[in-house]
Amino acid sequence: MDKINRATLFRSRLTEAMAQRGLTQSALARAVGVDRSTISQILSGTSDRLPGAHLAADFAVALQISADWLLGLTGRPEPLADLLAATVTIKEAPRALIDETIFGWHQEAAGYKIRHVPATLPDMLKTRAMVEWEYRPQLGRTAEQAFGAFEDRLEWMRNAQSDYEIALPLHELQAFATATGYYAGLPDATRRAQLRHLADLCDQLYPSLRLYPFDARRVFSAPVTIFGPLLAVIYLGRDYLAFRDSARVVRLSEHFDWLVREAAMGARDVAAFLRSLADQPASA
Repeated sequence: MDKINRATLFRSRLTEAMAQRGLTQSALARAVGVDRSTISQILSGTSDRLPGAHLAADFAVALQISADWLLGLTGRPEPLADLLAATVTIKEAPRALIDETIFGWHQEAAGYKIRHVPATLPDMLKTRAMVEWEYRPQLGRTAEQAFGAFEDRLEWMRNAQSDYEIALPLHELQAFATATGYYAGLPDATRRAQLRHLADLCDQLYPSLRLYPFDARRVFSAPVTIFGPLLAVIYLGRDYLAFRDSARVVRLSEHFDWLVREAAMGARDVAAFLRSLADQPASA
């Protein structure tokens, strides 16, 4: 864009922003600390020169808009801070069987492909016995009510017509199979039943459910969920870092694609692998 056209665009956008804010030339002049004649000259079109960077920035602050938009460098009038506030949010991640925030995101993305790297085994694929072992200590007397609500929401998620791709590290499955690390103390019967349940789901729900175990010594991922083209969420532990701008959603989707390409086995092979883990001797 040449200087003449950029100056014309600047005048047009400045006039538009003043009208939206209800500011007169005199009011804008007072807000930025210049004479009214300066504003009048800029808006009159008698000069093809743009105002200096400092004055353009002062206009942007006074009008609560983006200086880049005034100068024709972007099509979005919102200030960068407002854009970031709208596209990047931090949400509390409570240690709870029913996470209202996560469930809300699943509802919003119903019908879209959901891609997930869980922190442990994915909750939606856990057996009742596994969920009880993991969550009952913190639920206390409300456990039965919580389990019932969890199962209701699990059923909703399975009927939401969303495809699920889940990538999880091999060492997580191996730790589960041997009841080590996070899973220390997990009863043998619960462990074996959970592995067979996962295998059955892989067979029954394929291709709408696809699991991709990856070797974390070759590729790595923090816990992340990508809700179609709408949202990407990184799990930090106490909080979720949620992105709604398309560039970051695409970037995290590309990260997930990388995990799938580098997976230790194809999705069709996972059920047999899980059953082999379930059949391992208890001492293995």
